[in-house]
Amino acid sequence: MGIRLEKAIDLRENGNYKESNELLLELVQDFPENASINYQCAWSFDLLGKELQAVPFYEKSIQLGLSSKELEGALLGLGSTYRTLGEYEKSKNVFLKGIELFPNNRAIQTFYSMTLYNLNEHTKAMELLLNCLINTTTDDEILKYKKAIDFYSDKLDTVWK
Repeated sequence: MGIRLEKAIDLRENGNYKESNELLLELVQDFPENASINYQCAWSFDLLGKELQAVPFYEKSIQLGLSSKELEGALLGLGSTYRTLGEYEKSKNVFLKGIELFPNNRAIQTFYSMTLYNLNEHTKAMELLLNCLINTTTDDEILKYKKAIDFYSDKLDTVWK
């Protein structure tokens, strides 16, 4: 299993997505209860633009139990996949779980902001994005205004007269 899984990951990293996916499907058939293989297979479907086919593999990998790092990736992948499929409430729930478990993961927060946008929760989406921006940027021009951006991030609808 180990060598075949490494080969599938190497194929993916080298841009051979279809071949990687085919090998991962074989591995899932041979090891259906392996969380990591299910996760890698889900990822491979996402890369092929086959989000609907990725969902059951993400769900099963999470249910079976993943290492912390893989769980972090699987929650981001599943939440994003649900969003692209128009399953916004499912996406929101997955991202909230991801944020609870991995509060410092800015990628999860950023993808969650997209889901909030789709749910017409624009104020919360912008607040989250602005906070991600000011806490991760190295841009000197933005950093000059960090305090102001932080102050206004949750007051975007306030009119100052």
